Amino acid sequence: MTNGIYRSIEHRATVNLEKERLSIATFYNPGMEVNLGPAESLVTPEAPAVFRTIKVTEYYRGYLSGELRGRSYLDSMRIQNNDEKSS
Repeated sequence: MTNGIYRSIEHRATVNLEKERLSIATFYNPGMEVNLGPAESLVTPEAPAVFRTIKVTEYYRGYLSGELRGRSYLDSMRIQNNDEKSS
């Protein structure tokens, strides 16, 4: 969604015996026929799309298939530039 501009971090938590902690999970759940991809406002001629736009159904199918061949599913959605294709 952020075209690689905002990177997620690995979730880590530490135990604090002196202070309570509350975590709330939230989810973005678009309809199954909605296109999922970089936000249009973050794709410009200077910063072209880094990830493909696909239907949510295609995303779930690929994510749940387990056929990642050693890569994360997000990596499989990455658009290859000319330099990467030639190497």
